[in-house]
Amino acid sequence: MAQRLLIMGPQGVGKGTQAALLSKHYGIPAISTGDIFRYNLKNGTELGKQAKAYTDKGELVPDELTNKIVKDRLGMDDAAQGWILDGYPRSASQVEALDKMLKELDTPLTAVVALDADHDVLMQRIAKRAKEEGRADDTPEAIAKRLDIYAKETAPLLDIYKSRGLLVAVDGQGEVDQICKEIITKLDER
Repeated sequence: MAQRLLIMGPQGVGKGTQAALLSKHYGIPAISTGDIFRYNLKNGTELGKQAKAYTDKGELVPDELTNKIVKDRLGMDDAAQGWILDGYPRSASQVEALDKMLKELDTPLTAVVALDADHDVLMQRIAKRAKEEGRADDTPEAIAKRLDIYAKETAPLLDIYKSRGLLVAVDGQGEVDQICKEIITKLDER
């Protein structure tokens, strides 16, 4: 069965790490909106220039730009047998846009993996990542702003997926491999 997964959680919870491990396990692409935006920023594309105006202020890129990228990406050949979407949806309007995309592509969602961790742990992880990767968008102020936006706008989306019977909640604290095993076990039990 094709796995079409969302991986959700606050910044620094390990979504990208777990998406990469799940991608390898299931043989499907991990699609990170953050990576797509960073690629466009680094290469100075038109989308990158538009996105930079927001990320420089620690703000999230608007839905219109994000929705277009996601739909195009999910329609690519390597995503035909499944995918893991990281960083999307992050708002109720994006949930609606994703529902419409998936219906048009005839690719229903399999599950939503929700990772969580304590606020202090998240702040430490993001600060470490900023230092290791030299990510200018990971200033303490920008981090705090994004965590606040997540709590207000994105966390409530988990209730939507829970009501649809798609939510798989996993503690994002602990050993990376153990967290991955727990995710796979819960997905395989569905």
